[in-house]
Amino acid sequence: MPGATPQYEPVTPPEAQQPEAAPPRKAPPADHHSSGISKDPPSIPADQIIQQFAEREAEFKTERENFTYVQTFLIQTIDSAGDPDGEYRMTSDVTFTPAGKRYEVVTNAPPPTLERITLSEQDFDDLMKIQPFALTTEELPKYDISYVGREKVDEISAYVFDVAPKTIEKNQRYFQGRIWVDDKDLEIVKTFGKAVPDIRKRNSENVFPRFETYRENIEGHFWFPTYTHADDVLRFQASSVHIRMTVHYSEYKRFRSSMRLVPANQGPQQNP
Repeated sequence: MPGATPQYEPVTPPEAQQPEAAPPRKAPPADHHSSGISKDPPSIPADQIIQQFAEREAEFKTERENFTYVQTFLIQTIDSAGDPDGEYRMTSDVTFTPAGKRYEVVTNAPPPTLERITLSEQDFDDLMKIQPFALTTEELPKYDISYVGREKVDEISAYVFDVAPKTIEKNQRYFQGRIWVDDKDLEIVKTFGKAVPDIRKRNSENVFPRFETYRENIEGHFWFPTYTHADDVLRFQASSVHIRMTVHYSEYKRFRSSMRLVPANQGPQQNP
């Protein structure tokens, strides 16, 4: 998220709060995500768990492409008193044409009031691809994955893994952080981390918040993302900007060609 001046430099708020301790550049999971983790070994070798959940994630990713859903996205900047002082809000239907081609219809988008940051192409790309992160067999070679232990997510017993990209290739986006894998269905039920890399050039800065995504069992043994939340401080050279972000994914429905008609005055918008 760039700062909102013509050169993408942030505007310092008049009553800027004292900045919090800066997170490491690669943003490992926060300490509170480690407090309940036991060091119990997995029931089968960790490498086998990784291969099996990656196969399940590939199935999930394909399956989710067969569903329509409603996506509600909200990001706010927060002032020194802890109150929102600007926001961007958008609700959209992610659906299909009768021929089966996926597209997005924006159904509600009030005029944005953000002044201290702007949203970039990378932000919207991360919204669709990184925040509902799926670590599939195809993606495995890009990441270093290490077993951490076991922890419950609500009442779900889960294996915990740390995930980091092996290398950062130009113009590519990655997830770095921690994932929780249901030890029965072997599918990700929670992620915590951030999209990397932050993009810092001489005349621009584009930095990204740490976020947490939860999934729910929607159909059969598939766990679909339903909620993403971020509450973080974006640290630019000139100032820091506190942001809060939520994404709700709701009304999942398996696609049928006659299920939904798009109003004629709302043309299709292709997904990033």
